[in-house]
Amino acid sequence: MTPLRTSAFAWFAAPLVLALAACGSEDGTVDGEVPEGEAVAAVDAPEGTSWTEQLTVTAEDGYKIGNPDAPITLIEYASLTCPACASFASSGLEKLKADYIETGQVSFELRNQIHGPHDLALATLVRCGADESFHPLSDQVWLNLQEVLSPLQTNGAAAQQAMALPEDQRLVQIAEVLGFLDFFAARGLSKDQARQCLADQESYSAIAERSRVQSDELGVTGTPTFFINGRKTDAGNWAQLEPLLQRAGAR
Repeated sequence: MTPLRTSAFAWFAAPLVLALAACGSEDGTVDGEVPEGEAVAAVDAPEGTSWTEQLTVTAEDGYKIGNPDAPITLIEYASLTCPACASFASSGLEKLKADYIETGQVSFELRNQIHGPHDLALATLVRCGADESFHPLSDQVWLNLQEVLSPLQTNGAAAQQAMALPEDQRLVQIAEVLGFLDFFAARGLSKDQARQCLADQESYSAIAERSRVQSDELGVTGTPTFFINGRKTDAGNWAQLEPLLQRAGAR
């Protein structure tokens, strides 16, 4: 699990750090407090559609896919710079979709926890296009995380200097020097559109503030953190999470 290092705004004055260096262990024990539920029946998606195509943006600014009335709800708090989150995306996400979301038994909501200004830039960019692009773009960041984060080693000082710029220029410059604009442009988000989103100080500040408030309220101290039917678990990877979904009734 990657720990939340600072509050949502304090890190504007803190040095940029490589998230990989702060990544913790995925060997935590699984919380036994998820109650055992009766097996829930599969529910067909509307004709001609699949549940993984159904997207709802929640009041908490989470992006939920699946049956909106699924009896089992799964929420993940994740950082886009978190290697453990990337590991979950690469090792468990497809099985989660195929075996649990497509059946209509489980809905999956992804919420961002922000770990630094470069993380906030990424969280802003995955929201910059259509709502439906949020999950695919997030997955692209995680599946290419080494490529995404490697410029921090060579251009970290330049990104840090961007923090002295006016607020509507900070994230734009960070994304420029760290190669984020090129990365997202290769995936369909134009640089002009990306710059416009990154310059929207009101919007990106709201992302950071939601991260801070929700983390405080729900006790989310690092990523990934998973909630099943509103209960926080200690699962840090797919091998730990799947038995909890089955215990809740997805079997």
